[in-house]
Amino acid sequence: MRVSIDAKATVLVGPYSRGGRSRFTVKAADHDFGPDETLTPFGILLPDFGELHITLTSSHATSDFIVDCLQDFWETTKQRFPQVTTLLINLDNGPENSSRRTQFMKRITQFVDEFQINVLLAYYPPYHSKYNPIERGWGVLEQHWNGSLLDTVDTVVKFAQTMKWKGKNPVVKLVEKMYQRGVSLTKKAMDQMEKRFKRLEGLEKWFVKISPIDMEITG
Repeated sequence: MRVSIDAKATVLVGPYSRGGRSRFTVKAADHDFGPDETLTPFGILLPDFGELHITLTSSHATSDFIVDCLQDFWETTKQRFPQVTTLLINLDNGPENSSRRTQFMKRITQFVDEFQINVLLAYYPPYHSKYNPIERGWGVLEQHWNGSLLDTVDTVVKFAQTMKWKGKNPVVKLVEKMYQRGVSLTKKAMDQMEKRFKRLEGLEKWFVKISPIDMEITG
């Protein structure tokens, strides 16, 4: 099953005037005093099913956050797809989910083993992220709240909940857990883990297959 993932640009939460048109009167602050809070949306899109899942965090969109979102998504979704043995994940080669990012590769390998499912990481090359299907979902969200005042966290959540993607509202969650930046493996640990990865020859950085240990043993 194909899934498309990516984080949207961080949203500043506060009394700011935002560009665009609105049917309503918008009263914003006339000086920038700094945001009350920031939220980063992370999305998981099922292109073949028209389903969008959005997780909002006020923390950092780290490798651990990304895989936690994937894990929560699959735990709540896998019962609907018992026949699925492989997830093809389309993603950008960003700093927190690169195939060379040690913590991301560690966590995604743990995900593979926990759920006994193959994962294919298919990365878009630089300047081609616009072709990642999730980007179209972010475009719809941006249009949905364009010109509106995102002055509270609750306002951001409600806008995300009321947008429409393929005629359906997305599944939206707010995560309050704080994530630490800079978590990484030692070179020795990563070299050992690298034995688990099957990188496509000539595209080693861009296409990686990870299989569960039990599946590797049985064939």
